[in-house]
Amino acid sequence: MATNIKPLGTRVLVKRIEAEEQKSDGGIFLPDTAKEKPQEAEVLALGTGKNDEGEIVEFSVKVGDKVLISKYGGTEVKLDGQECLILSESDILGILEG
Repeated sequence: MATNIKPLGTRVLVKRIEAEEQKSDGGIFLPDTAKEKPQEAEVLALGTGKNDEGEIVEFSVKVGDKVLISKYGGTEVKLDGQECLILSESDILGILEG
């Protein structure tokens, strides 16, 4: 995917990783409107790394990392027809390993 958005500061561009079909405990498949947004995402691009004071801050994540993000953080943007999210690195809860 060609990335034509360069996040600024300590922001990160991520794409949510869609979860498999969700179904209830009773075996009923849930419609899209009842599904929760996935909290797993892939890092697509990193910002400039400058904080509010103008100091360079090293990112804890890198492009290609699979991460766990907060449910309600970030701003949704469309990129090449796909929904992506620009969020602060502080909205990334952890890096998924394995």
